Amino acid sequence: MKKTKIVIDVELDDNHVPEKMFWKAEDGGIKRQETKAAMISVWDSKAMEALRIDLWTKDMPVDEMKRFFHQILVSIGHTYERATSEEDVAQWLGEIAEEFAVKSAIKM
Repeated sequence: MKKTKIVIDVELDDNHVPEKMFWKAEDGGIKRQETKAAMISVWDSKAMEALRIDLWTKDMPVDEMKRFFHQILVSIGHTYERATSEEDVAQWLGEIAEEFAVKSAIKM
């Protein structure tokens, strides 16, 4: 069985706040790319709940964080449709993403 790794390296300041983050996924051609935020979700099937790690560097601008969230919301709709084939629910999730974009003032 082939194995692969996705690695996120986090450099912390003295207060344990992320200053810099780098990620790599060598099978995907990413060797060491800097990022300012990461959100990772995994499914715990025993507890029937999502477990999350949300990280962002202290210099992540708020306007970029808003765009990050918007793009995550859009991708959730796409992923949901691929996973379930429920186009109506996926479309509704897309509408929520667009409403978020307007309310967060990243889209007029």
